[in-house]
Amino acid sequence: MHAYRSHTCAELTKENVGETVRLSGWVHRVRDHGGLLFIDLRDHYGITQVMADPDSPVFAEIEKVRSEWCIRIDGNVMARDESLINPKIPTGEIEVFIRDIEVLGKADELPLMVFGDQEYPEETRLKYRYLDLRREKLQNNMKLRSDVVASMRKRMWDKGFREFQTPIITASSPEGARDFLVPSRLHPGKFYALPQAPQQFKQLIMVSGYDKYFQIAPCFRDEDPRADRSPTDFYQLDLEMSFVTQQDVFDTIQPVIQGIFEEFGGGRKVDTEWEQISYRDAALWYGTDKPDLRNPIRMQVVSEHFRGSGFAIFAKLLEQDGTEVRAIPAPGGGSRKFCDRMNAFAQKEGLPGMGYIFWRDQGNGMEAAGPLAKNIGPERTEAIRQQLGLDVGDAAFFLAGKPKAFEAVAGRARDEIGRELKLTDEDRFAFAWVVDFPIYERDEETGKIDFEHNPFSMPQGGMEALEGDPLEVLGYQYDLSCNGYEILSGAIRNHKPEIMFKAFEIAGYGRDEVEKRFGGMVNAFKYGAPPHGGCAAGIDRIVMLLADEANIREVIMFPMNQRAEDLMMGAPSVPMNEQLRELHLRVIEEE
Repeated sequence: MHAYRSHTCAELTKENVGETVRLSGWVHRVRDHGGLLFIDLRDHYGITQVMADPDSPVFAEIEKVRSEWCIRIDGNVMARDESLINPKIPTGEIEVFIRDIEVLGKADELPLMVFGDQEYPEETRLKYRYLDLRREKLQNNMKLRSDVVASMRKRMWDKGFREFQTPIITASSPEGARDFLVPSRLHPGKFYALPQAPQQFKQLIMVSGYDKYFQIAPCFRDEDPRADRSPTDFYQLDLEMSFVTQQDVFDTIQPVIQGIFEEFGGGRKVDTEWEQISYRDAALWYGTDKPDLRNPIRMQVVSEHFRGSGFAIFAKLLEQDGTEVRAIPAPGGGSRKFCDRMNAFAQKEGLPGMGYIFWRDQGNGMEAAGPLAKNIGPERTEAIRQQLGLDVGDAAFFLAGKPKAFEAVAGRARDEIGRELKLTDEDRFAFAWVVDFPIYERDEETGKIDFEHNPFSMPQGGMEALEGDPLEVLGYQYDLSCNGYEILSGAIRNHKPEIMFKAFEIAGYGRDEVEKRFGGMVNAFKYGAPPHGGCAAGIDRIVMLLADEANIREVIMFPMNQRAEDLMMGAPSVPMNEQLRELHLRVIEEE
């Protein structure tokens, strides 16, 4: 017999009754039933109930066993009494009578229990991650992640892509976040960087004549942590293609992403029609460039109904350039209690509040109620109701000012209203392509033009577009949102050096600076670069959605905490003096 097991803890069935078997695993739970000892023995595959009574030759040894000890047992497979069958597990019809036991690894007193669903502080869970990972939910999440990656790879190969690896140690390249720098021992005073993404390398692969590339790529960014973002590293399904348009990229990646959600979505509905929404419309309708389309609410501009009205706050605001009033319709929200609750929500978000109107039945007809309705009068409130398509029992909320100042809060209010009124379809994956991103923005304080989004995107209209108003220039850049999360980003690349130099010149970067920062790529483009484009899909975030988790750390094997610390391994750590000397570095203590 094998040294440790003849079967896993998920394999034994009624067919094995009478056999002598060997199992190894962890003690999931011990139950003492007055002289009868039952152990739920767990391995990666499942659980088998093993038991002993005083007739067992190793009963005294079994009495010493505690939770999470790693043990090996030999025993006889027996059928359970019909009333004791457990239909929830594959081994629920049998149990194993223990004849021999070997303790493979004792466990100290546990800082967190593996059995059950007790909640523990995140710091405890991350410090003892190897115990946390033994828990059923985490085991399932990590298996899901592994299966998703395997399926992604197969789907990409089936589409004619080959996987190529790009360097992990490279040059620093500003791509929207801070680099992790790596000091060079052989070149004192110089630094490598961990790649924020394989962006430049995958473009160079296209210049090298490889038509289709993909990679399950690690990316490294020194970022502030969020619930849906790791502060140090993440993985993405990275791909690039030559001789393609934006629509070609969409048509290539949609079946891959859609197939993943259909395969692993647990039966939830997966949208097959993916709407394309311009960046500006997404900001207007949803208050974000990653809209949650499970919520049907669309915001609208209602400025004309307040211009010159009796509501002085809005009327005066609208006299300033660049201001407007937007309405968030709330079908079914027509009660003062609900409106007050949403007003309190806005105040928590840092606003003075949100104006509102709600419509109620007064017996002799419909009436618009609320402070705003009194100030602007029945004609204007009726015009607003008709524009928004609302009726008795409905409400609308209003925000005013410069859109950039209130859009994000309006978007969160829209989400909250959708949840509160149960308008959001929770049992669905809804996708939207957000397209037509502006390439430039003007800094409100300095008036300077700078890049708003990816500087390497091809401007729509090419060189001709760059001769006009920079703020009107749109890029062939796109994001894919799912249920309010950005899960993919990409672009058709700017592969012509003269257009690239012009694009950077508008943002105040001279030719010398561009060649210094991106010399490798710019030089390559001088030697017959093909039109190319691609995208990258965030694996961690996709798995987070599939696992129905709100925190990305629940789907990463060994995540950092909120302060970008690895509590288990003690990183970041203080280097030894010898290491610093080798690297010609000195740490200057903070005052």
